[in-house]
Amino acid sequence: MFLIIMGVSGSGKTVVGSLLAKELGWEFLDADDYHSPQNVAKMQSGIPLTDDDRGEWLTALAGVISDRLDHDTPAVLACSALKQRYRDVLRVDPDRVRFVYLKGSADLIAKRMRDRTGHFMPPGLLQSQLSTLEEPEDALTLNIHHSPKELVDQILQHFNLRAHSTPRQP
Repeated sequence: MFLIIMGVSGSGKTVVGSLLAKELGWEFLDADDYHSPQNVAKMQSGIPLTDDDRGEWLTALAGVISDRLDHDTPAVLACSALKQRYRDVLRVDPDRVRFVYLKGSADLIAKRMRDRTGHFMPPGLLQSQLSTLEEPEDALTLNIHHSPKELVDQILQHFNLRAHSTPRQP
């Protein structure tokens, strides 16, 4: 199984995804690590990425997902996956790739972005991300007012997963 924790910047994808991966004993990947230096520089400058900017990035991520699935290596990926067509690229195997959407108010997310340090995404790009976001209809949607631990527990329960395990068979 491959779980993609998605949402706008500041929604908690990395915190929840890394905690979930640790709980499961799975590999954790952050899509931010796969951006080109040009894309990172663009975002650091406060310039939103275009669909063209994201093309190679999405293709690279789809390759990573396929590789993990080919080797039966379960993993958790933190990735914005803002548009349905982006998610379609990442859903390389609809039976084994699942999405979890971290949803929250713009005010809460903006506060989180202002409070964090060391991230290349400036708070000024939040409105661009919210405008780009196409909320998924085929994802587990969780409200980020819950703690990261509570969100992880909800994910484990929804997907019938146990700590340091693979999915339980019905």
